Amino acid sequence: MRLDDERESTNFEVQDGRGGGLGGGLGGGLGLLLPLIGSRFGCGGIVVVLIVLAVMGVNPLSLMSGGGGQMPQGGEVSRDAAKLTDIQHWSLKVLGSTERVWGQAFQEAGRQYQPTVLSFYSQSGSSGCGAAQSAMGPFYCPNDRKVYLDTDFFTELQQRFGAPGDFANAYVIAHEVGHHVQDLEGTLGQVNQRQRTVSEEQGNALQVRVELQADCYAGVWAKRTGLMEPGDLEEGMKAAQAIGDDTLQKAAGRRPVPESFTHGSSEQRMIWLRKGLDSGDPAQCDTFKGA
Repeated sequence: MRLDDERESTNFEVQDGRGGGLGGGLGGGLGLLLPLIGSRFGCGGIVVVLIVLAVMGVNPLSLMSGGGGQMPQGGEVSRDAAKLTDIQHWSLKVLGSTERVWGQAFQEAGRQYQPTVLSFYSQSGSSGCGAAQSAMGPFYCPNDRKVYLDTDFFTELQQRFGAPGDFANAYVIAHEVGHHVQDLEGTLGQVNQRQRTVSEEQGNALQVRVELQADCYAGVWAKRTGLMEPGDLEEGMKAAQAIGDDTLQKAAGRRPVPESFTHGSSEQRMIWLRKGLDSGDPAQCDTFKGA
């Protein structure tokens, strides 16, 4: 992606992680997160999380013990751009491009876009939704409307998931910003309410639609940036394929169980990312039609 001339977003924070009571960075973190994941995504969501951890070489049992399950205490939050790493500066250029694209898209719809905040942390941190753990990957928290990112995930994406490239990394950020757009639109709240009244399987199916729409929104962002270069499309498709629920379950030596999917199959993720890329139109991202 041609990000050299893109402005960096000023909507960021950096957690230093000091004083964390997470027992060596990861201990106790999963014990805090599983109830949150289970309440939002059902048991199927927990299964997928455990599978992702296994694929990444993390023993889930080791995360359930130690550390006392404490949230990080005493850590400082910095907003000093001079202290950012190169990859954090790059990530803020991606975030800046999402602000430009979604600002325009919301203006076209007669609304004003309210940017999210990108919260950087290393290994462990805290969020409005509980503990932030690098093993869980990037995520969006609707409680504080922030995107949480340990940039080491980009290395994992390349080395463990076989999806290298700057566009693949940017797609990860754009997907999480897509959840922020859903939050501003009221979609996340509506889905959350519906999930409380339906079965586990139906709740998982709704969550898949949420994730696929975020993929489509990431495609819309990519189309509208005007920053794509040859090879970027292929990088995006490879990333979407690598993090499909069926692919992750197979990689963990399990038979894919569609009823447990919370993000969608590799094919579904590629289809909806491509739909956003082809159209550049958020209105084409209605994954809830017929739901």
